[in-house]
Amino acid sequence: QVQLVESGGGLAQAGGSLTLSCAASVNFFNRIGWYRQAPGKQRELVAVRETGGITNYADFVKGRFTISRDYAKNMVTLQMNDLKPEDTAVYYCYGRKWGDDHWGQGTQVTVSS
Repeated sequence: QVQLVESGGGLAQAGGSLTLSCAASVNFFNRIGWYRQAPGKQRELVAVRETGGITNYADFVKGRFTISRDYAKNMVTLQMNDLKPEDTAVYYCYGRKWGDDHWGQGTQVTVSS
């Protein structure tokens, strides 16, 4: 059974940093990364890492967030710097494995101004 468990969310001030981690129960995801959903908005892509090392970032996080993947530990990490109040959202770990999408339970990130 595929499970994705996030950790590391919390409260930060504008300009601060947080690190989110996602532990996967299995490896060999074709795609793994992070989405977020703010109140009243649709879930949106933040950053994903494809097999082969290709990384895609949403424009609104380029230069501020960095995604990394540890194959040995089955983990993916999102380093978030220069946080802004508009980054406030529930952040979800996402993985695609052989055509099936899997989601974590989400972790709240709140950025105060």
